Amino acid sequence: MTTPMKIIAAAAVVFVASTAARAADEVVYQAALKDIEQTLGSVPTFFTQMPKAGFAGAWQQLKDLEFSQDTALSPKVKALIELAVVAQIPCEYCIWADTEAARAAGASDEEIREAVAVAATGRYWSTMLNGLQVDLPTFKQEFGALMGVEAQQ
Repeated sequence: MTTPMKIIAAAAVVFVASTAARAADEVVYQAALKDIEQTLGSVPTFFTQMPKAGFAGAWQQLKDLEFSQDTALSPKVKALIELAVVAQIPCEYCIWADTEAARAAGASDEEIREAVAVAATGRYWSTMLNGLQVDLPTFKQEFGALMGVEAQQ
C-alpha cells in the first residue's frame, strides 16, 4: 500500500472510531439524563446546558456523594459543608440550594449561620497565614503543641 493510501486508510479508521465513540457517548449521556429524571422526578434545565463530555461521571459523583444516605457523612453535615464552601466561592445558585438542603436535612438557622461563620474564619486565617508567609514547620510545631499533637514535618 502506498503512503497516500495508508494515510487515507488511517484517516478512515480514525473517523469510524471517533463516530462510534460519539455514538457511545450519546448513549451514556442519555442514560444519565434518564437516571436524573428517575432520581429527581424531572431533569432541571441546567443539566441539559452542561457539556456531554464527562456529564455522566459528574452526575454519578453528585448522586453518590450528595444525594446518597449511605455515606460516612449525614445529609445535614454534607449540606452544611457544601454551604460553607460555596459561600466562599461565592455561588448564589449553590448557596440557595445548599441552604435549602441543609434546612430539609434538619439544620437550624443557627447551625447554618455557624457553618458559614466557621468557613469565613478559616478563610480569614488562611489569608493571614499565607499572606504573612508564616513558616509552616514553626507553625506546626507551635500550634501542634497547643493542640496536643506532635507536628509531623
